[in-house]
Amino acid sequence: MTNTEIIEKIHEFLTEEFEVDAAKLVPEANLKETLGLDSLDYIDLVVVIENNFGFKVKPEDFTNIITFQDFCDYVISRVNSKELA
Repeated sequence: MTNTEIIEKIHEFLTEEFEVDAAKLVPEANLKETLGLDSLDYIDLVVVIENNFGFKVKPEDFTNIITFQDFCDYVISRVNSKELA
């Protein structure tokens, strides 16, 4: 899966399942403040990530994820490391 495909998939589930306005999905968007994701959304997000990308997410993984770009970078790095294993 390419980085572009991963980002497209993230866009898709954030807009469809979390009802995030696609126009707000810019690299610097804050997941909580700009995109409106709360702690319950984060739990759902973990499940969606695991189902779509096939890797387990630990709650502490989210401690350094602030922006949409941080989130995309995290998923891309985990998918890429999984494919290399």
